[in-house]
Amino acid sequence: MNWILYIILGGFAGWLTGRIFKGEGFGFIMNLVVGIVGGLLGGLIFRILGISVGVGIVPSLITAILGGGVFVWILGLGKKK
Repeated sequence: MNWILYIILGGFAGWLTGRIFKGEGFGFIMNLVVGIVGGLLGGLIFRILGISVGVGIVPSLITAILGGGVFVWILGLGKKK
């Protein structure tokens, strides 16, 4: 059942990331992708920096949103020309 929670949390984090960094959501599937990739990327960034964010839904959500913001920023770099 944990994977269902991860999908819901990833979708919510992706939606929030879209609202914060883009002004609107990305659509259901892209929200999931941004949230899941953001969670992985945020966890990696925090681990490299030696920052411990804790365990639970709120720290995981914060990590996914910040990582999602970095992911959206990286995607935006590829589009600008």
